[in-house]
Amino acid sequence: MSVINTEVLPFKATAFHNGKFVEVSNESTKGKWSVFFFYPADFTFVCPTELGDLADNYAEFKKLGVEIYGVSTDTHFTHKAWHDTSDTIGKIKYPMIGDPTLALSRNFGVLIEADGMADRGTFVVDPEGKIQIVEINAGGIGRDASELLRKVKAAQYVASHPGEVCPAKWKEGEATLSPSLDLVGKI
Repeated sequence: MSVINTEVLPFKATAFHNGKFVEVSNESTKGKWSVFFFYPADFTFVCPTELGDLADNYAEFKKLGVEIYGVSTDTHFTHKAWHDTSDTIGKIKYPMIGDPTLALSRNFGVLIEADGMADRGTFVVDPEGKIQIVEINAGGIGRDASELLRKVKAAQYVASHPGEVCPAKWKEGEATLSPSLDLVGKI
């Protein structure tokens, strides 16, 4: 069952953010674009490369009004310890949500029940709290923040330009399509 255009289920969780523990909920994310970036575990191998890549691109997401939420089933205390001991994770400025109850991972359908960890799931959520983009990767396959940034720009463009769609490999400023009977069979 697809989760596209479904609303994020209610949740409350604690995140480590800018040296503090803060509460994050589905309600606190409404009104802005959000990316929920699930990863298996702190102190691992592929995860810090992905989180570091997001940290390097965070300013670009913020310019678009997008908040990033890194999420694993570790606690917010573990996130702080990792942040304090790793140069790569230490540069993160976005909230790192702890999900030790597994509820958030379960809500988004990325929980690996047998392991108590999350799959590599990426969810772009619009300001109304509806999921617009979903990407799930196998554990050994890292994601690319620049590709995610491109997809977010496309989602924002489509949301603000009803009747237009973004073709494959679309980049900001390039031509879009306006689906109509005239285009059928001509692309």
